[in-house]
Order: sequence, then C-alpha cells, then structure tokens
Amino acid sequence: MSTKESIASRQLIERARQITARELQTYIERTPGSQRATDRARKVLPLGVPSSFQAYDPHPIVVRRAQDDWMEDVDGHRYIDFDMGFGALFAGHCHPAVRRAIERQMDDGTLYVTPCEMNADVAELLGERYGLPMWRFTNSGTEATMDAIRVCRGITGRDKIVKVEGGYHGHHDEVMISMKPPISAAGPADRPIPIPATAGITAAVLADTVIVPFNDAEALERALAGNDVACFIVEPTLQNIGICLPDPGYLEEARRITREHGTMLIFDEVKTGITAGWHGATGLFGVQPDMVSLAKSIGGGLPLGAFGGTAECMDEITSGRVLHLGTYNGNPLCMAAGRAVLAEVCTPEATAATVALNAKLIAACDDTIARYGLPAHTVQLGAKGCVTWSIDPVRNYRDYKATDFDLAFAQWIHGINRGALLPPGLDDQWLVSVLHSEADVMHYGEIFAEFAAELTR
Repeated sequence: MSTKESIASRQLIERARQITARELQTYIERTPGSQRATDRARKVLPLGVPSSFQAYDPHPIVVRRAQDDWMEDVDGHRYIDFDMGFGALFAGHCHPAVRRAIERQMDDGTLYVTPCEMNADVAELLGERYGLPMWRFTNSGTEATMDAIRVCRGITGRDKIVKVEGGYHGHHDEVMISMKPPISAAGPADRPIPIPATAGITAAVLADTVIVPFNDAEALERALAGNDVACFIVEPTLQNIGICLPDPGYLEEARRITREHGTMLIFDEVKTGITAGWHGATGLFGVQPDMVSLAKSIGGGLPLGAFGGTAECMDEITSGRVLHLGTYNGNPLCMAAGRAVLAEVCTPEATAATVALNAKLIAACDDTIARYGLPAHTVQLGAKGCVTWSIDPVRNYRDYKATDFDLAFAQWIHGINRGALLPPGLDDQWLVSVLHSEADVMHYGEIFAEFAAELTR
C-alpha cells in the first residue's frame, strides 16, 4: 500500500468510527424497551440471551413480532429483516403455506414418537434435491453435523476428523475448534494449530481434530496422508467469515483426495442449504460428497435438521453399528413445515426469482462501491449476499482477518437505525427470502449508498 493509500485508509477508518459513535448513541436512545428487556433477562439468562450469538453491545434488538420480510421490536420500530434467522427463513416469516401446514397438523398432534408418513415425504424431497438416497432427521444443524461425523467414524473405524480454519459446524466439541482463533496463537497459515473456541474441550478431542486452511488442496493432502482420518467436514462455501467462495477446482480436489485416502467427505450445508439454489451448494458446484448436513432453511422457521448420505454410509445406522436417536426427530409438526417449504414454497421457480432479486441488490451495492471508490467488494451465493470490506476476494480465514471491522461495524449500526437489520456478526450475510419485495430489497441498496456517501464526504 502506498503512503497516499495508507492515509486515505486511515481517514476512512476514522470517519467510520465517528459514524459508529453517533449511531450507537442514536441506537441507545431509540431502543429503551430493548434495553429494559435485556436488563431483566440478564438476571436469569447468561448475557440476557438464549444463545451467545445473540448478544452484542450495547444490547440486542428485542423483537415482539414478525411477518413476511419484517420484524418489529418492543419499542415499536419495524425493520426489514435481512438476518432471517441466520439464514433459516428462506420461506420468510410465517409464509401462508407453511402456516396452513402447521395449523392442519396441530389438529392431528405435535409429537408421536413413532413414525409418520411425512418422514418419507420429506426424505424423498431432500433426496431429489441432493442426489443422496437415505436421510435421517434432527432438530438442529449442530445435531446434523454431529451425527454425520459419527457415521463417518463408524464406517471408517477412524477417530480423527479434519475441518477448515474459520469454519463453523455447530456447538459440539469436535468442531468447536479453530472457529475464529487469534492469529497470534494459530500457527502458520498453511499448517494451522488447533485452537479450542471455548473452555470445556478436552485434550483428547483437540488431538483428534486436524485444522487446514480453506482453498488449500495441498494442506488437505498432507492432513490425510496418514490414512487415519474419518472425514473432512467443510462448508462448500464458508459462511462463518462472510461468504468465502471455493477456488475453481478446490472442491473437486477435495473429493479426489478424500477418496484416495479412504476419508469420507461431508458437506455442511446448514447455512447454504436450499438458499444456494434448488439443488443446494452441492448441485451448484457439481461435487457429490458422501454425506450432507442440513438445517435452517429447510424448516420454515421450525427447528428441523437432517443428514443424508450414500447407502454405504447410512447402512451404518441400518445395521445398528451407529445409533441415531432423538425424541423429537422427525416430529410431525416440523415435518409438515418442512414438506411445505420443500414442495410448495421454495420451488425451482420461486428460488430462481429470489436469487435474481438478490442479484439486483448485489448490482446496486457494486455500483455504490464503484461510485465512491470503497475498499470493498460484494459476494453472492444464491439468495445470500454480503459486502466484504477488502478490495481482494477473501479465500480463507487469514484473508478474512485482514478485512476492516471498523468499516463493517459502522455500516451495520448505520443500517439498523434506518430500519435494515442484518446479522450482528459483521461477517455474516444477508438473506433475501421468497417474501421480500423488490422495494424492500432495493431500499437496503439505498441505505448502503447513503452510508457510502457519508463515509467518503
């Protein structure tokens, strides 16, 4: 970076901090109800939230209702929702078809703990999309990745797993490692050191989890060279660090390398899922894994996860060698919602139209970035998108750590105070649902342009 560029960058960062200071004060003044609700909750809930991801300073927005593509907080402010349940609500809030399906099922019961016919209906719909013949249901993405890993250990008889630095696969012990480690402790970029993301991870678990950088086939080859790894679990597109796309050929190489070393390949599509396209990211990139883990977008707002695999993998469950259990697995209420989402709401036509609408928002943000010369770029994957505050594409976690979080935070808090709610992680992505209108989507493009104009004036 030249001296002139360095000065310009420092000026942008200073301006972003000024915007943040002003917008935080505005946020506090306009959300006293959320503050009171959070203060009350902190007396009975750690951090005042049911999941640590939901906590942020000075306090989170506390919501009282949601419909279609909007949410309303306890202070009466309405937001266009681009968070959409961290990507779970591709069908939107309370889609009429999902509501009808749930209401019909309520008349017939919510929990049987014995099979219902809809189990096969939903499994067939998932098989049609993902090209995998056998499925089991869970209640979350965490369960879906946990069970897929167990199946892979069962079929290979191996203990070790490999995951990507910066990847998130839920909150079970094996994968809560090197989620977002401090670079100072993480070791060389091409040979990352496994770093636990939380207290409570045992040394034995840490020893069985090997970390590799994303988009580095050579590092994966080295990790599997001992032929002692049960599975490589990876998001086809990393979505814990914005939207980090695979290099051309990387997923194909991962497929080849895992096969050569007798290692199972799991695609974690909990975040990508059916938002990436009708066939998911698996179909979009044309690489077939041994197993796929799903959740979020397939449930229409209800807690539904699933994992599917080849007959060879899932025969581990059929034979009884691997147990898969759960009282609420495949419960009829979630099955009714899932069937409505997969068969009625998120059709190929609706999916394509929503992806096209997202492309319009991406184009509007690209125009703003070019007009104001911002050190940023956009990334689109299906109905999801993001603005990443770096000029060059992010290829892995180390690239992501070099992006500018001052600019990202200023953009985020500026948008909230103008009625556009994005995820609070500064590295997550927006989701356009099938219920978002073009006017609401493009309104966010206008908010981003307003921010860019203020940032660069």
